[in-house]
Amino acid sequence: MSLFEEVYERRKTRSVKWDLMEMLYEVEDASDILPLWVADMDFPAPPPVMEALKKRLDHPIIGYTYIDDDIKKAISAWQARRNDWEINEQEIMFQPGVIPAIAAILQVFTNPGDAVVVTPPVYPPFFSIPQNQGRKVLYSELIEKDGEYSFNFADLEEQFSKATFFIFCHPHNPGGKVWKEQEMKEILRLAEKHDVLIISDEIHSDLILKPHQHIPLAKLAGAQAHRIFTCIAPTKTFNLAGIQASMLVVTDPKKRLRLENHAAANGTGMMNAFAPVALKAAYEEGEAWLDELLEVLSSNMDYVIEKLETAIPSIKITKPESTYLIWLDCRGLGMEESEIMEKLLHVGKVALEPGSKYGDAGTGFLRLNVACPRTMLEDGVERIIKALG
Repeated sequence: MSLFEEVYERRKTRSVKWDLMEMLYEVEDASDILPLWVADMDFPAPPPVMEALKKRLDHPIIGYTYIDDDIKKAISAWQARRNDWEINEQEIMFQPGVIPAIAAILQVFTNPGDAVVVTPPVYPPFFSIPQNQGRKVLYSELIEKDGEYSFNFADLEEQFSKATFFIFCHPHNPGGKVWKEQEMKEILRLAEKHDVLIISDEIHSDLILKPHQHIPLAKLAGAQAHRIFTCIAPTKTFNLAGIQASMLVVTDPKKRLRLENHAAANGTGMMNAFAPVALKAAYEEGEAWLDELLEVLSSNMDYVIEKLETAIPSIKITKPESTYLIWLDCRGLGMEESEIMEKLLHVGKVALEPGSKYGDAGTGFLRLNVACPRTMLEDGVERIIKALG
């Protein structure tokens, strides 16, 4: 049996995805609800990663851990192979996650009242983090046409003219769009014109489906690379979220120094003892696993699209170009979001994410995670059809 076919019992493992549904979805009993929501795969991590972790556990002392040059070489070699992006190892910094990295960047380079631009529908922490820090969030909604998202560059420039930062979701979550070179060049042009700094969240950049190709924003930036903070991580790619490891690529040495000083002042910037072990094994030995995963994800997406569009034609689906998340356009159902969620949870017994979570522009959509064994996905699709068909 393939690694991607076996179903693992995850309840009672302190799994956010499986064990917190009662609280998160406000239901009395979620024991019969199938979770297809949060970006957490139901696949085991690559065998080389598990073997490396087990080897580390053979040593009985788990003490303070530092990041050595071998870790940075593994990261830079991975980016060179997968994205043709040459990174100077001195430009790599570490955080326990992309969200803490974004929070740190905004704390260092903005002040309360400064404006941050986001482009909904988009990953909710992009607006919640700056709001919680007392920053002003400016919204430039993406344009959606026939399932395809694009920027409203006239509006984006208007927001840039009032802002300090732009948080760029690249590739796009929840829509799965892989942004093209010309679109990114226009973002860079506007950022230079209005002196806007950019956080480029590229955590999903390894999960690109054929024939598409990810282009790191900093790779295109040329002389404007100094204004970009690139966030990358192995955690989404290799299903290692619990390891808590992410990297920042910061080309400007003065900006790196400010972030290093912030980390020193707040006791951050390090990783736990298992993170570098998993990271190195994933980047050096996980490529074959990832290539097989991408084939499975593409096949799973094709299955969902065929089954749902046949059974419920009013649901429109565009196959994502990246990630393992499908963005279901349910506006044709003629139901309020609350009714859709009620039917899913109580009739179909399946948990998806409501689109409004990603901003008002997401209302009428649902986010579905297809990164699970096919038997589990088939069960989930039948539950959706039962609820909404």
